[in-house]
Amino acid sequence: MAREKKIDMVILGLLSHEDLTGYDIKKRMDGPISFFWKGSFGNIYPALKELENGGLITRSEASSGGREKITYHITASGKKALTSWLKEEQCINEMRYETLLKLFFGGAAKDKEVTVHNIEVFEEQVKGELAILKEYEKSLKDQLSIDDHVCYYLTVTFGIETYGAYLRWCAKAKKALR
Repeated sequence: MAREKKIDMVILGLLSHEDLTGYDIKKRMDGPISFFWKGSFGNIYPALKELENGGLITRSEASSGGREKITYHITASGKKALTSWLKEEQCINEMRYETLLKLFFGGAAKDKEVTVHNIEVFEEQVKGELAILKEYEKSLKDQLSIDDHVCYYLTVTFGIETYGAYLRWCAKAKKALR
């Protein structure tokens, strides 16, 4: 792959664990991965087509209850592409928070309570997501002997530490605005 799209690597990573349908891929992306990566059917299905055309995945079709079910499987070339990407040193770690964008331009509202409210909305979202991450942490703690689970656990604890910092920042930001 000349210059892979990250959605391709997400799909290859998921398929490296098990064969999945496009719907299953979306469900996995809406689970634990959603805390650090987003995907939509609008980018998953075109990526699946490109990955298949590139020989990185194959598909199998079966009928189930009158509906056609397409399951995708990673190929040896797909595993090689995934491994190659994992070994690359360069990573782009972007931060895009609409709350921070609203905060940056919050002075235009001429009312600090608008900005405080935006922070409070963000704070509630973070609390909800933090609770989910802590549940993931509990379920993974007893399975750290499995290599993949150690990696999952580390991403979860990163999220817990990060979200804890967000909550501390929210408290300081609201105090500074008031």
